[in-house]
Amino acid sequence: MSETGSTRPTIAIDGPAVSGKSSVGRLLARQIGYRFLDTGLMYRAATWNAIQNGVDVHDANAVAAAVKSMNFSVSDDESGDNLIIVNGEDITRHLHSPAVDDSVSAVSAVGRVREILVAEQRKLADGGEIVMVGRDIGTVVIPDAPLKIYLTASARTRAIRRHRDFVAEGTAIELAAILQSLEQRDLADSSRSDSPLKPADDARIIDTDDITLNEVVSHLVELAKDVI
Repeated sequence: MSETGSTRPTIAIDGPAVSGKSSVGRLLARQIGYRFLDTGLMYRAATWNAIQNGVDVHDANAVAAAVKSMNFSVSDDESGDNLIIVNGEDITRHLHSPAVDDSVSAVSAVGRVREILVAEQRKLADGGEIVMVGRDIGTVVIPDAPLKIYLTASARTRAIRRHRDFVAEGTAIELAAILQSLEQRDLADSSRSDSPLKPADDARIIDTDDITLNEVVSHLVELAKDVI
């Protein structure tokens, strides 16, 4: 898509699962007065929809058909968090369940699914002034974004973060199982033929292993000042 006509340009943030990109992107958007979109929730919604409808997530044609017929929209709550509505139901609370975690890479790898959702993401980005996070934002969705960030962290650090989230929610799951799931997902996401997970050539790569959320956001606010 083109940035032409935008009052302020889009900002792309990519990275593997639980690298902190959603939390960082949301806070960055709030601080610079931008909209925020976590595109990963769109793929999770497609996955949840397939599971709910008994679709085999490894049947590409069936998954694509389910996504095409899905009535989908994004809105925001009072804090700026994305709310995902599918067929009239707010399903946001279901999108980080272990079942969705285990199947989202298979759904995301379906080329037709990516075509459908990337088209929707580009529509949402058309007005500019949005921080968009995902896995192929800087490489595919908005490759002309003047600021591209790639956040990363070790698989173990990310597994500890996700485990902490599950514990806070009262969900019982072993850390080792989360780590294994993340490692499998990293491999699937980085090796798929369609829009593999990788930094854009001109992305700023930031390792979040040893820095706090606020430190990352502060750094990105400074980077954003050069483009907005």
